Amino acid sequence: MTPDAERSGAPGPLRLCFLLESYYPRVGGTPTQARLLGEDLAQRGHQVLVITRRWAAEHAREETLNGVTVRRVGPVGYGQFKKWGMLLTCLPALIARRDRYDVIYVAGLRVLGIAAVAVARCFGKKTVLRTVSCGEVSGEFFRSGLKRLRAGFLSLPFRLLLAARNRLLRRADAFVAISSVIAAELEANGIEAERVEWIPNSVDPALYRPASAAEKAERRRRLGLPADGTVLVYTGRLVAYKGLPLLVHAFKRLAREHEAVCLVLVGSGGNDIENCEAQLRGFAAAEGLAGRIVFTGDVHNVHDYLMAADQFVFPTENEAFGISLIEAMACGLPAVSTTVGGVRDIVEDGQNALVMAAGDGDQLFAAVDALIRDPDLAARLGQAARRTVLDRFAREIVTQKYLALFRRLADGK
Repeated sequence: MTPDAERSGAPGPLRLCFLLESYYPRVGGTPTQARLLGEDLAQRGHQVLVITRRWAAEHAREETLNGVTVRRVGPVGYGQFKKWGMLLTCLPALIARRDRYDVIYVAGLRVLGIAAVAVARCFGKKTVLRTVSCGEVSGEFFRSGLKRLRAGFLSLPFRLLLAARNRLLRRADAFVAISSVIAAELEANGIEAERVEWIPNSVDPALYRPASAAEKAERRRRLGLPADGTVLVYTGRLVAYKGLPLLVHAFKRLAREHEAVCLVLVGSGGNDIENCEAQLRGFAAAEGLAGRIVFTGDVHNVHDYLMAADQFVFPTENEAFGISLIEAMACGLPAVSTTVGGVRDIVEDGQNALVMAAGDGDQLFAAVDALIRDPDLAARLGQAARRTVLDRFAREIVTQKYLALFRRLADGK
C-alpha cells in the first residue's frame, strides 16, 4: 500500500491464493475464468498466488504470469484421476506459502475443497469454494461416472465419503454459486443462504465482440473455413452430455437442406469420462461429412472462431452455467440452446436466443434452420444477446463482485 493510501485510510492489498486443477496454458472454462479474475486483481495491486497442477513437464514449476504467481505441483501429465493425487501434493504447497495469503479461493470444490478447508482451519485462513458443475455437492456429478465404470459396489462407500467430505466443506466461510440452480443445490445440502454468493462467470466484451464483414472474411480465410455459406459453431468440451451426438445427427439433416453450411466443433474430449470425440469423428467420416464438420482440437483463440461464425449451437443436456454460450452471445451470434441448469438464467426464448428442449433433435433442426432462412431474426437475436452480456456478464462487473466478497472475508466482516 502506498503512503498516500495509508494516509487516506484506504484498505491494503488483498492476499489471495487460488487453488485449482487447471490454469493457463490449459484451456477451458475454469482456467480461463481464474486467469481473468487473477489478472484483474493483480492489476489492481492485489497479491494473487495460484497453486495448480503441472499438466506437462515443459510447464514451469513456478513463474509469474501478468502479475500472478503460479506454482505448479504434481502429479504431472494427463489422467482422469490425477486430480486426486493433487489433493496430497497441494497440501505442502499451501502450508509452506501460508504467510503469502489470507483467503483461499477454490474453483472446483469436488476434490480440492477438502485441502483448502483443512489448511484454512489449521492456520486461521478464510476459504471461498466455487462449484463449477451441477451435482458437486449433492454427489450427482459423480454418479454417471460410477455407472459407466460399473462400480455399483462402491455405492455405499461413496455415500459415506461424500457425507464426510460435505461435513468438512460446510465449514468454509463462503460459497460462490455461478447460477441459480447451483445456489439451490448448495442450500438444499445444508449451506445457509447468507453464505452463498451468486456470482456468474464473466467474459471480456472487448475480446469477444461482433465482427465486421471484413473481419469475418479475414478470420475465415485464416482459419481455413468456407468463405461463403453459413458457418455453425460449437465451443467447449466434446463430451456426450453437451448434446453433441444429437447435434451431428441434426447437422446431417441440415446439410441435405442447405448446400453451403458447415459445422465447426471447437475443443476436444479431453480426459472426461463422457468424451465422445472419437464417436463424432467416426460419424462424420461414415456419413460423408468429414469436409463439412470441422474439428479444431484445443485452441487458445476461441474468439476468432466465434467471430468467423454465423450461428452458435449449444444443445447441452447438463450445464452449471454455460460460459461458451456467453462468449458466443458477446460476439453477437444468434444462438440455439437448451435451458438446462444455469442456462435458464441466461437465455429467453425469442428474445436473445432460440430455445430447444434437451435431447430433441427435431427442435434443434427447426431452430437452426429458422435462423438460416431468416437473417432478420438472426440479426435481432444476436444484437439482444450482446446487450445481455454487457448488462450482466461483463468482466468488470464480475470482478467487482469478487473484490467485495474477498475484502469482506479478509477484513473479518
